Amino acid sequence: MSDQAPEHNDSTRLDRMQRALESGTLQQSRRMLNALHPGEIAHLLESLPLAQRDIAWRLVNEENGGEVLILVADEVRADLISKMDTEELLAATEGLDTDDLADLVQDLPRAITDEILDSLDHQRRERLEAVLSYPEDTAGGLMNPDAITVRPEVTLDVVMRYLRHLKDKIPPQTDILMVVNRDGKYLGVLPLTVLVTHGLDETVAEVMSLDVRGIPATWDDGKVANRFEQHDLISAPVVDEAGKLVGRITIDDVVDVIREEGEHQFMGQAGLSEDEDMFAPVMISTRRRALWLGINLITALLASWVIGQFEATIEKVVALAVLMPIVASMGGIAGSQTLTLTIRGIALGQLSAKNTRWLILKEMAVGGLNSLIWAGVMAVIAGFWFHDANIGLLIATAMCINLLLAALVGTVLPMALAKLGIDPALAGSVLLTTVTDIVGFFAFLGLATLFLI
Repeated sequence: MSDQAPEHNDSTRLDRMQRALESGTLQQSRRMLNALHPGEIAHLLESLPLAQRDIAWRLVNEENGGEVLILVADEVRADLISKMDTEELLAATEGLDTDDLADLVQDLPRAITDEILDSLDHQRRERLEAVLSYPEDTAGGLMNPDAITVRPEVTLDVVMRYLRHLKDKIPPQTDILMVVNRDGKYLGVLPLTVLVTHGLDETVAEVMSLDVRGIPATWDDGKVANRFEQHDLISAPVVDEAGKLVGRITIDDVVDVIREEGEHQFMGQAGLSEDEDMFAPVMISTRRRALWLGINLITALLASWVIGQFEATIEKVVALAVLMPIVASMGGIAGSQTLTLTIRGIALGQLSAKNTRWLILKEMAVGGLNSLIWAGVMAVIAGFWFHDANIGLLIATAMCINLLLAALVGTVLPMALAKLGIDPALAGSVLLTTVTDIVGFFAFLGLATLFLI
């Protein structure tokens, strides 16, 4: 029952907000909207059609605006920013954490970004520029430079008094304190659980942990997510090439990375971006999708051209036209299974030069066994269907060829695309389908031309 509650509440909240907006009761809509958490407001805005979204956005209180902008999808954020004036944008950036501010300013006009930088004090400006110096999809781009540091030689009593002095300035998700030397080099961490369970006269060096390694600022966000998953981290230090502490990454940022990666893989199979706005204008959505439809049309024409080369064969043996889609479809499904597994391995960093050969051999073995099983089943079905054992043997042979090739291509193709700097999640499925269709048709019709005509 409780598992379904959030979905039900989101649906009910959306319905209520839409009814309030449609009825024109803006004061009620404003109260309803601003009673929500910024994350819930962001979800609600993404769920509203453009006209209602614009109205709802104008009702969001100024103090929530910046956090909401950070939490909405990139495409929705760009649309909202385009309709805000300079004063509204400057107000939205006030009070944001440094890492969130870094995410936001990259989407703002250059003139606004300069004004924001000029409005910051020297220390905060330096921290913001430090984050902006790294690509967005790296540990440095994810990090928040606001980390609490302590020296190894001080006592726990000094650390406790220091934390009491900070009070409300302690950053969220602070479960560890970063231990650094006088030069700022990262040494280890002091977990808060250790701090509150040991004697105040002990030094940080005596109780600190060396188990949490610093994450290089140049690591890509996928490797960062893997580190958090493997070590069950809530926060982690980020270090530069010299080993100096430059910031920390917290679990909320990693959750965003994991979600974006999942959406990227899912949406990429259809040639769409994970930031696609569900309610984007018709012409914008049409233009974006037209590219992949055009690519698919080209690949379909290639497959049709192959079929056309065997037109005389099909005319003489009509059964071939009935059975052709089965060969191509089985190869496409088998290849997609291997392709998905391989892309997942690449994303998780589980594939290397040493184990790639084993994966190829394993997938070829799986493809071979499945081809024997289902080719045998199809041979029997086709033989009885068309009262011709030769047709049954023909389609069985073609299926074996296509399933084996699908396993090979499904493994090798994404790795080759990744080496070329092409996203396999976007291009892999289209290319794989092209290969399995062409090979399936060519094998089936080519064998029919040789042995049945």
